Amino acid sequence: MALITLTKEEFQAYSDQVSSRSFMQSVQMGDLLEKRGARIVYLALKQEGEIQVAALVYSLPMLGGLHMEINSGPIYTQQDALPVFYAELKEYAKQNGVLELLVKPYETYQTFDSEGNPIDTEKKSIIQGLTDLGYQFDGLTTGYPGGEPDWLYYKDLTELTEKNLLKSFSKKGKPLVKKAETFGIRLKKLKREELSIFKNITKETSERREYSDKSLEYYEHFYDAFGEQAEFLIASLNFSEYMSKLQGEQSKLEEVLDKLRLDLSKNPHSEKKQNQLREYSSQFETFEVRKAEARDLIEKYGEEDIVLAGSLFVYMPQETTYLFSGSYTEFNKFYAPALLQKYIMLESIKRGIPKYNFLGIQGIFDGSDGVLRFKQNFNGYIVRKAGTFRYHPSPLKYKAIQLLKKIVGR
Repeated sequence: MALITLTKEEFQAYSDQVSSRSFMQSVQMGDLLEKRGARIVYLALKQEGEIQVAALVYSLPMLGGLHMEINSGPIYTQQDALPVFYAELKEYAKQNGVLELLVKPYETYQTFDSEGNPIDTEKKSIIQGLTDLGYQFDGLTTGYPGGEPDWLYYKDLTELTEKNLLKSFSKKGKPLVKKAETFGIRLKKLKREELSIFKNITKETSERREYSDKSLEYYEHFYDAFGEQAEFLIASLNFSEYMSKLQGEQSKLEEVLDKLRLDLSKNPHSEKKQNQLREYSSQFETFEVRKAEARDLIEKYGEEDIVLAGSLFVYMPQETTYLFSGSYTEFNKFYAPALLQKYIMLESIKRGIPKYNFLGIQGIFDGSDGVLRFKQNFNGYIVRKAGTFRYHPSPLKYKAIQLLKKIVGR
């Protein structure tokens, strides 16, 4: 049964009704890929008049033919129809001059708790089903092979509300967010003409962490393609206002200290009051340190709002995705990324979106993954995808071209 081609509108309608989907399988992503030079087609398997499986498929020219790919798909309403779709996809690739076909299924291979302990069994049938059809499997991996992780960190939002979201965070996450809320940080959604602010953040972060950043043009195209379903958010702080806030809070603390000293003058042996005096005096000194830091920041940056961090979030009916982000290390003590995370979860809850996808982690649980440690503050769970499958319609031609590329050093 040959695959059929869907219109954008047909794929949009179908993709909105499936239970699990990445933003990578959306007409918005199709528009973005097309702008970036890819050829887009929406393929589907239809049986008894109903679409059962569909996918956004994109192609790019490569030496000797086409590179064709399904990323985070296909999407489906009938899982039993997947083998037929994958078999027909091979035929489609053969007929359309494809040299290499890549499929990266979005099905969950295994689920783990926040610490990386498995909570269900491996779904080996995903791998078996595709390899039985003649697809080559890259293997189960950790890290970021090809720049894309197979391990994702999620949070279930279905039982959460504005009132109980904070309580759902981890033991470390709750005070982290509460602390961040004391500084007076403002969150702002960027307009298209302001995207250079976001680009500056990601540029600095990518250089520091040694990974490849996207161009400003890419972010502009992303903004155009996704519209209201994407938010480029920044967190900023005015250090002059921050200083005023510190002074006001310290003044209140001074009133408490004055009352304690008065009480102790009347009852100098009160152990409770002495302990309180020590604790609040320590807090008073902390304010002095923070004020000194604030004075330095005002001297350096003046009285303007200064950007601390930024993130790009994407909304789909099935899940919200935390896509690109960055921050300035000088301002780490303000914990701005934690506020961005809380905001986006609240917004997802308002929109009725059931899951929040924090996206990639390494899949290594020895404490070395700093990205995982940050995401664990929000008390979610971990999903492992199977990975990458390849099919070469003309394997001898593909091998010959790969050999030629090695010889000429490309």
